[in-house]
Amino acid sequence: MDLLSAAECSPHGPIKKDLLKTAGSNIVLVCLETGQEIPPHPEPYAVVFVVLQGEGIITAGTVRHAVQPLHLVSVAKDEDRGIRSDHRMVLLGIRDDG
Repeated sequence: MDLLSAAECSPHGPIKKDLLKTAGSNIVLVCLETGQEIPPHPEPYAVVFVVLQGEGIITAGTVRHAVQPLHLVSVAKDEDRGIRSDHRMVLLGIRDDG
């Protein structure tokens, strides 16, 4: 699968597209246009974000990571996570429900 070709973005807000669901994980593509944001919020699962395209900030707990293509950010279960796009971003999110 060509991940960048599968990404869908919208000027109306971030888009999350499910790619693969298993009993213990979920893999999604997330796309944010320049200036869009998913505000920091806690979730009851761990996640790893891999930046495929673009630049921005990924919040993991209390740390804000400046990211660009091929950066990876891990967020623990119940920690705040958020994404701000400074240049159109496409990310792979790998959720761990374990």
